[in-house]
Amino acid sequence: MSRIGKLPIAIPAGVGVRLEEGRVFVEWSKGKMERLLPAGVTVAREGETIVVKRDSNSRNDKAMHGLTRTLVANMIKGASGGFEKVLEISGVGYRAEFDNATGILRLLVGYSKPVEYKIPDGVAIKVDKQVNISISGYDKELVGLVAAQIRGIKKPEPYKGKGIKYANEVVRRKAGKSVGSKK
Repeated sequence: MSRIGKLPIAIPAGVGVRLEEGRVFVEWSKGKMERLLPAGVTVAREGETIVVKRDSNSRNDKAMHGLTRTLVANMIKGASGGFEKVLEISGVGYRAEFDNATGILRLLVGYSKPVEYKIPDGVAIKVDKQVNISISGYDKELVGLVAAQIRGIKKPEPYKGKGIKYANEVVRRKAGKSVGSKK
């Protein structure tokens, strides 16, 4: 049995979980989420916990067992606390601006014009000191997707490290060209 899939998921106070045929609904004071369950996996409520079980030992059902448990656990964790990713911008003249009225993140990262990124609903952005971008929301997939798309605008380069990187990311540096000696 899957080590991750067999772990029960505790339901915190203030979070409601409703199970219907092939769907999981998570509701809390600020919103709600829903997820369609894959075939071969069943989700059951046992008291104040959620248990994920697979229907057979087929390869596909084994693969979906741990995945489904993790996705449901992320829904419940997002409802109770949310998720956050932090990006850092490094480089001379590189900066970010966020306009709350339009929901557009404007990045000045070495291109001839500022790059504009429209922030989707369900994600909150906070720019600190023009070089730190905090991305938060209740959906882990959406927060990670937005962070990856913003990082993809200008990935950190290996020579000087200029670009947009995750706060805990380590950019491996390369040595530049060395000047040859005259003979």
